[in-house]
Amino acid sequence: MTLTINIYYTGKNGNAKKFAEEMQSSGIVDKIKSKTGNLKYEYFYPVNDKETVLLIDKWASQSDLDAHHKSDLMKQIAALREKYKLKMRVEKFTEID
Repeated sequence: MTLTINIYYTGKNGNAKKFAEEMQSSGIVDKIKSKTGNLKYEYFYPVNDKETVLLIDKWASQSDLDAHHKSDLMKQIAALREKYKLKMRVEKFTEID
């Protein structure tokens, strides 16, 4: 049973895009993509909202996602989110096999 998480990061003055760029350039994204069970970790930019970035994050199982949430990478992500003063909105979808 795979899980897809949509996370909308919203800020001001282009901070959501700066956040996504720093996530990439710092190597955090590559580390997440190499974690057991990660199937997708990609950022998208909505055409009608220049202050929001959408992350589509897909995991093979809830236990893989739980392990990611307990990792030190989550502290790094939280610090960057605070640095850029972003708000989050999260949607979670479960695919039925």
